[in-house]
Amino acid sequence: MSDAPKVWIDAETKIADAVGDEHDQLRLWLRLYSVSRLIENEVRRRLLSEFDTTFPRFDILSQIERAPDGLNLGELSQRLMVSPGNITAVIKRLVDDGLIRREQNPEDRRESFIHMTPFGRAAFAKMARSHEGWIRSLTAGLDPAETRQMLGLLRKMKGATRQALTDGVSSDRE
Repeated sequence: MSDAPKVWIDAETKIADAVGDEHDQLRLWLRLYSVSRLIENEVRRRLLSEFDTTFPRFDILSQIERAPDGLNLGELSQRLMVSPGNITAVIKRLVDDGLIRREQNPEDRRESFIHMTPFGRAAFAKMARSHEGWIRSLTAGLDPAETRQMLGLLRKMKGATRQALTDGVSSDRE
């Protein structure tokens, strides 16, 4: 029996660590997705266990906190990249819990703006501090230079992806 520590390797890691070939972009996407899901699942677990809240609630509060003048439902759903119908029930529960409030637009009574309440700001501040600590601990295996390098590469990848989507839309129209 070997004294070497056992390392758990999942199927995605085996695929992504395979010798490079024409499938490297697919491997990259699989690795990004896998890492994202690992972190997201742990953040979901901690939000629920430590704050009795869900990831969608945290996400909504995070967006509203960044908009001191409030957000309408359309702006909020755009920022979250979901349809307004997907967040309506969550918004209602956040209002019922006193974390946010709706304020009707005086110029268009069909529209309302969503604002954080003082109670919501305080509750979110605690969650946000913990969230940042969790992310720091989950990514502690990277030194600062590696983190900056990854940020630069991911910024480049995001730009290239957006460009490919734009090019794809224009070529679809031709």
